Amino acid sequence: MASLSPLGSTLEETWNAYQNNDHYFSLAEMNGVQTWVASLSAAAKLKVEELRESDSKYKKLDDSVLFAMLASRLAVEQSGWNNASEFGINMGSSRGATKLFEQYHEEYLNTGVTSTLSSPTTTLGNISSWVSHDLRATGPEISHSITCSTGLHSVLNGVAWLNSGMAKRFLVGASEAPLTNFTIAQMKALKIYAKASESNSALVVEHNRNYPCQALNMEKEYNSMILGEAASVACLETGVVKNALAVIVGVGYATEKLKHNTSISANAVCFQKSMKMALGNINPAEVDVIVMHAPGTIKGDSSEYNAIKEVFGENSPRLTTNKWKIGHTFATSGMLNLELAVLMLQNNEMVSVPFVASNTRNTELRKIMINAVGFGGNAVSILISKKE
Repeated sequence: MASLSPLGSTLEETWNAYQNNDHYFSLAEMNGVQTWVASLSAAAKLKVEELRESDSKYKKLDDSVLFAMLASRLAVEQSGWNNASEFGINMGSSRGATKLFEQYHEEYLNTGVTSTLSSPTTTLGNISSWVSHDLRATGPEISHSITCSTGLHSVLNGVAWLNSGMAKRFLVGASEAPLTNFTIAQMKALKIYAKASESNSALVVEHNRNYPCQALNMEKEYNSMILGEAASVACLETGVVKNALAVIVGVGYATEKLKHNTSISANAVCFQKSMKMALGNINPAEVDVIVMHAPGTIKGDSSEYNAIKEVFGENSPRLTTNKWKIGHTFATSGMLNLELAVLMLQNNEMVSVPFVASNTRNTELRKIMINAVGFGGNAVSILISKKE
């Protein structure tokens, strides 16, 4: 695995960042208002700029494409795959080339014309195709958008290709660069975004001791979602190879009937179905931790929590999320959840939410479930286990 996120650009940096109770948000001026965001780490930004300047063709690409290319390079290098290897690529994004699209659209409104590269550089397929080009991959390459569960849907697709026998290796992941004025305005219009107003100005002063995103706090009285940018990818193979980080032992998915464009039922029926499917014949008591989607909204957090109680009963696994620390990275969020789960298995250490009490069931971590869901109630659950 590899990722670029507010936590860093290597697995070691990311794990070290998970060892503290600091959040990685900062205030930025968006649409003339101070707004909480989670930007890439300084080290990651430097690597992105180095990549941008390394090839004249890369200078016109959106950040989301460059994030994905760089994370993919790092993952493939760690995997031991070489550029001559035939492997498939499935790279998803909820928003795609957000910054470039807004830039080109503004240009068109102001001048009545647009740049030659405005179309090819803003298509959703641009991410996977450039990753494939950069890695000189010869297998199939796929792009898709299924809102915030996009990243874990990439994992589902990779598993399906491997199980079908049509591929032996698949690079899967997602990339998102949504910190733009229009995207932030859209989230604020839904009234789900964390506020940075005078009433909570202490958050600016007490930067590391207060948490503007209250993900997994079931007693919060306000929505607190914050957007972040990131890319995260994983190399999937059939069998259990020598350098495997973890093993996928179950996958699940479900979509529930829409009652509203952004709705999810109070007990998240889609999550109940996806988690049960991922469990299969595995005893629910064997699951040690669930890395929740938990976007930091009142309804989003509570519905998923209720679904977990329905599936696991009172003997619930320990629950965690990383959105209190790095925000919601849309399509990439599920992949970062998967990364956190892998790191916890590798280090046999639970990463908890500092302001939420956690039960202490099971000292050794052997199986972890990862959840993601997007607008439209399309849930995905992945169950992974420690490599034996």
